[in-house]
Amino acid sequence: MIKFNIFYCKWGYYLVKIAIFGGSFDPPHKGHQEIVKRAVDILDIDKLLIVPAFLNPFKSSTLTSPQQRLRWCHSIFDTVESVEICDYEINMQRAVYSSETIEYLNGLYRVEYMIIGADNLSSIERWHRFDWIDSQITWVVAKRSNIKIDRDILTHSIVLNVDEDISSTSIRESRDLSMVDEKIKLEVKNLLQRQNMNIDDRVDSIVKILDDKKAEEIEVFNLDDVDYIAKRVVIANSLGGKHTPALFDHLKNGLKPQGEEFLASDESDDWVVADLGDILIHIMTPEYRERYSLEKFLSELK
Repeated sequence: MIKFNIFYCKWGYYLVKIAIFGGSFDPPHKGHQEIVKRAVDILDIDKLLIVPAFLNPFKSSTLTSPQQRLRWCHSIFDTVESVEICDYEINMQRAVYSSETIEYLNGLYRVEYMIIGADNLSSIERWHRFDWIDSQITWVVAKRSNIKIDRDILTHSIVLNVDEDISSTSIRESRDLSMVDEKIKLEVKNLLQRQNMNIDDRVDSIVKILDDKKAEEIEVFNLDDVDYIAKRVVIANSLGGKHTPALFDHLKNGLKPQGEEFLASDESDDWVVADLGDILIHIMTPEYRERYSLEKFLSELK
């Protein structure tokens, strides 16, 4: 992630000057792209760091996983000159305060600016260690046409005039993807479609794919009322040999249009386990299924 944070000039060495642009990027859109373009053009910086959040401290969930949003940011911004993606908050695996990020990055760079949307101004005093952040940086407020900008609370600030008036929230709520970059539009569309499916509809799709591809003894466990790592567990038999990983391949291909994301998986010729977050899928040869008796374990949980 970190490259050449110190420059040398005739006056000596100095830390690279940066601006930080953080957010959920759920999804990133053309408004974000316009903000980045304008900031790089007008700010006195060597580099702009885009910092996708693992989870916004003021939010409880996101449309998709932190890893997916990180990939989206790389897809859109990696080719933009003087712009880099910082995975610090994603790697922390928790909600991270902006003050923490600034402290961390100040050990590597010279943080000059923090870019925020005008909609952040109404709650900015609630930010963790706001007074300290305010003393450290110059705020760059990206203008939104329907939001009045009152910067009196900010010690040092400038306004960034941008033409795009859109938010990730409005994209999710309206399902209008016209402001989403073509590189990620299909993925966003699939994820929004998945939002309209309840968990049992999704399980039905999994069972149908497995059944169509000759899986046997398919069983579904509803664990809504159990303290377990998933809400549903699907167990199915393969015919053995290469049929086990082949079933998993069919499952991935069949579920991709629905926006399902496999958070983790482990596979062999005898057993595949796949994690969809709220759904766990086990595909096993009959011998492995008998050996591990998952049905008995899950039944006892219930």
